[in-house]
Amino acid sequence: MKPAILTDLTLCIGCEACVWACKEVNGLPREGGAAQLSATTWTAVEHRGEVNVRRQCMHCLDPACASVCPVAAIHQTPEGPVVYDESRCMGCRYCMIGCPFGVPKYEWDSPLPRVQKCQMCFQQRIKEGRQPACTEACPTGATIFGDRDALLAEAHRRIAAEPDRYVDHVYGESEAGGTSVLYLSAVPFAELGFAGAVSTDPYPRLTWDVLSKLPNVVSIGGLLLFGIWWLARRRETLAQLRNGEITLAEAVKRMPPLIGDAASPPHSPDPSVDLEGGLKGGEGRPHPGGADADLTEGPRSES
Repeated sequence: MKPAILTDLTLCIGCEACVWACKEVNGLPREGGAAQLSATTWTAVEHRGEVNVRRQCMHCLDPACASVCPVAAIHQTPEGPVVYDESRCMGCRYCMIGCPFGVPKYEWDSPLPRVQKCQMCFQQRIKEGRQPACTEACPTGATIFGDRDALLAEAHRRIAAEPDRYVDHVYGESEAGGTSVLYLSAVPFAELGFAGAVSTDPYPRLTWDVLSKLPNVVSIGGLLLFGIWWLARRRETLAQLRNGEITLAEAVKRMPPLIGDAASPPHSPDPSVDLEGGLKGGEGRPHPGGADADLTEGPRSES
């Protein structure tokens, strides 16, 4: 079984029973209110015109928050719910940035702050074979608990049975690669504040598609930088050779070597060879007396 929750917004009466049940089972203060998610309100009911919208963690099938957490404080259980272990948390808040639905909240007013979010009552109830407190408390059946595949089938059955009542979309079926919290609505989800620009691919997979290409980018970039260094260094060596600042032997031994192999003894190149393609009239050519000869000396007179 893949634990999941289906919320039918056409059945929600805005009683907030789910909110207070969540607070009670998790020991959260009632003073935090019920209108929006916070560090002390893990499920909320927003009143948008005549529609009551229940909010909570979406419990993604491939959670971005867990993938960016460097210490696995937020992690996905084998059963599916995404939970938080405060003993591991280092306070980096990467999970808050990574979540495409903006769910995790931080205890900004606490001297020892934690990240807080819905745990789907995993430890207190699901592991014991019970349903979450929120779904158990709902008086109208607007939010129900069950296996994800079964709930998806039920959602599509309702849409097919009453097409004039529902938008032809189950929110959470494909958003962010699929979530364990699903929604039905009579009003387009974008009008109710649901994230509309959410990828249908899991966000960790999108990240991996980028990271997997970095080795190639680094390798090509490294070769490019080496090529730039090689050309700049070679031009510098040629300039110093022209100005008589170094000898040909010193030029050959430099990295990159001007000509020949740096490990082999210096030798005189063919005087007709242009060292850079721009040396004319023998400028910079080795002295007839050998590679170690002083380039500043004039030609020796022949005996």
